[in-house]
Amino acid sequence: MIDGDTFDCGSTRIRLSGIDAPELPGHCRQGRQCTPGDPYAATQNLQNLVSAGSVQCRKTDIDKYGRTVARCTSNGVDLSCGQLSAGQAVRRYGYILCL
Repeated sequence: MIDGDTFDCGSTRIRLSGIDAPELPGHCRQGRQCTPGDPYAATQNLQNLVSAGSVQCRKTDIDKYGRTVARCTSNGVDLSCGQLSAGQAVRRYGYILCL
């Protein structure tokens, strides 16, 4: 687990689509408006969601850092929506529909 919106799947770094989670200390670049909140709680919540079952991802893009941007689910739960509903991320970088 990298943080509350990014994780590694094998050798592929996955950035969850449509959300932004709080950055771990030292990860918020100067001049950037970073998402407020507890980065450790956000990371732990994503870990819990991922651990609930096998993870399935659908690539939607590649970001400027070369990460795969994807909509992912685990045990039928959309990970982006799970982070939003738990209050561990905010909507950003495009629109996603959470039911």
